[in-house]
Amino acid sequence: MFKRIGLFLLTNVAVLVVLGVVLNIVSAVFGINFSNVAGKGQSYGTLLIFAGIVGFSGSIISLLMSKTIAKSTMGVQMIDVNHPSTKLEAWLVDTVHHHSQKAGIPMPEVGIYEGEANAFATGATKNSSMVAVSTGLLSSMNKEEVEAVLAHEIAHVANGDMVTMTLIQGVTNTFVVFLSRIIGNFVDRGILRNEDDAPGVGYYVTSFILDLVLGFLASMVVAAFSRHREFRADAGAAKIMGSSTPMINALARLGGVPTEELPGAVKGFGIAGSIGQLLATHPSIEDRIVALRTQNAH
Repeated sequence: MFKRIGLFLLTNVAVLVVLGVVLNIVSAVFGINFSNVAGKGQSYGTLLIFAGIVGFSGSIISLLMSKTIAKSTMGVQMIDVNHPSTKLEAWLVDTVHHHSQKAGIPMPEVGIYEGEANAFATGATKNSSMVAVSTGLLSSMNKEEVEAVLAHEIAHVANGDMVTMTLIQGVTNTFVVFLSRIIGNFVDRGILRNEDDAPGVGYYVTSFILDLVLGFLASMVVAAFSRHREFRADAGAAKIMGSSTPMINALARLGGVPTEELPGAVKGFGIAGSIGQLLATHPSIEDRIVALRTQNAH
């Protein structure tokens, strides 16, 4: 628990440090005065640059630290791919190696962690990815089903989903920051009639509330992309396996065993996700099976 809290704080400190450095560099190199993002004479151009820096900093830092966060928070035990210590480890390494060759990507790192049925892929690039599988999944599925799950995770890496989701998150964050501050400034000056050069309380309160509201709406957009990406990873797994049947069987099995939520850094890249509608990172098991069967029919 303390390790998770420490990593959370470390990530946020890293974001603040990078944010401050980038803002100072942009200000010095391009002569941009970021005091114009709010108050009298608010500059939409300056605000957009500011929003872009703020919006992408957190997403990029999270992407770069994703493997470190995943290994620490999930307690992933990494396998020495050159010298696996057990038959199970050797089989996992061979399977991931075979799948990654078929997908045309470099061999990822491979790990096992204690927990209920799940697996995930993470990493900043295709050349520095990691695939981890839980003990619960290994004990609840047969080898062909585990192979299908690993193929699903390899498909995530091959599709570049980690980078894609980072970009989508960055774009939505940028719009949240941009719109909340435009509306905040309007409320402060147009409604509350603040005539000072500096922004008033109305700006800060309105911006803060809109950050929350618009952030929630943006999460729906990101979740929708995540669900679409899951269908693509399922289809990619079927291609790697040479048939949709193993993936269908793995999903059917997954629907009948307990699963657990993954940490935020890798939440969208597991085989199983939260149950819900607009904020669900994964489609329902039933919808995924139907999509694979429809793919088989064609």
